[in-house]
Amino acid sequence: MKILIFGATGMVGQGVLREALAANDVSAVTIVGRSPSGISHPKLSEIVHANLLDLSPVAGQLTGFDGCFFCLGASSVGVDEATYTRINYDIPVAIGQCLSSLNPGMTFIYVSGAGTGSRPQIMWARVKRRTEEALAAMPFKAAYMFRPGVIQPLNGARSKTALYHAFYVITSPLLSAARHFFPDYVLSTQEIGDAMLIAVRRGAPQRILEAADIRALLQT
Repeated sequence: MKILIFGATGMVGQGVLREALAANDVSAVTIVGRSPSGISHPKLSEIVHANLLDLSPVAGQLTGFDGCFFCLGASSVGVDEATYTRINYDIPVAIGQCLSSLNPGMTFIYVSGAGTGSRPQIMWARVKRRTEEALAAMPFKAAYMFRPGVIQPLNGARSKTALYHAFYVITSPLLSAARHFFPDYVLSTQEIGDAMLIAVRRGAPQRILEAADIRALLQT
């Protein structure tokens, strides 16, 4: 398989990238970002492109992929709705439109968030729900919306936001215990990456996967 990843330097993206590179049936991984990642691996190639709203200048490098893992996003803390929408709706939708025209056999996986479908009164949930609906309507082979809840970073994955990183460091033992006792609510970055690969290999039973559904996918 050939895998394309957006947001590979974020916490979830780091974990997803690690699992894609480690998978025996993944022959090549390409990451796309606004600046060089500094990551090196024999399977890995990188496209540096500043304007993610317009991929036409690099479209020739975006064909022939079996799966795309979209892990790019931004927190809603301190951000107005217009700015949040540009990052969390405009960019993924523009990328989805480009990739679906170039890769009709692609499985596209979008990292959304728990509660997206049930809290329209909350700005971030409302925007992400619109994104999910737009991506689901595109002519991909399949498009899945992953809605993980609490995420435990493993294997060196870390948040680029200092405050979040400190939180994960402090709560790491608690997250390990929570993942053991409440497996349907807490997932690791490794588990999310593994589940994405399974969805590309053989599909998933539904378009929207909450944390418990992602866990179930790992057990199939």
